[in-house]
Amino acid sequence: METPGRRNSNFVSQINVTPFVDVMLVLLIIFMITAPMMTQGLDVDLPTTQAVDSLPSDTPAVTMTIKADNTIWLDQYQVDSLENLSAMLEENVIKPNKTLFIQADKNVNYGVVVDMMGRIKLAGIENVGLVADHVEPALPEVSPESKDEK
Repeated sequence: METPGRRNSNFVSQINVTPFVDVMLVLLIIFMITAPMMTQGLDVDLPTTQAVDSLPSDTPAVTMTIKADNTIWLDQYQVDSLENLSAMLEENVIKPNKTLFIQADKNVNYGVVVDMMGRIKLAGIENVGLVADHVEPALPEVSPESKDEK
């Protein structure tokens, strides 16, 4: 017999983790889809050449980007002043012992690229690579006159 004023309740004092696991799985899927999109780099119109090697993926590297408006970036961080450049290179390239790749927009003045290479050399970085797009060589056009000569 129940006493008045008291309920006979059998509360379960356990946490239901199913909704928690569902939310975590959804977040995991979202991060797996968006993570590759976040590491694409900066938009630069690279110069083209026929002799280009692919960038080594086994070596940790940092990319210095010089955009058409002469702004300088180390990976996704903008270099706000050239005075801070050697400190940023020290922190991001020299201490972790990474290779530095320079990618400059094809409309950037050659002097700006050379100036950056000099500053990189002064900072003590020896492993520097230049980034360019690969273009297939154009096939020579055969004129009708050269066919008749054969």
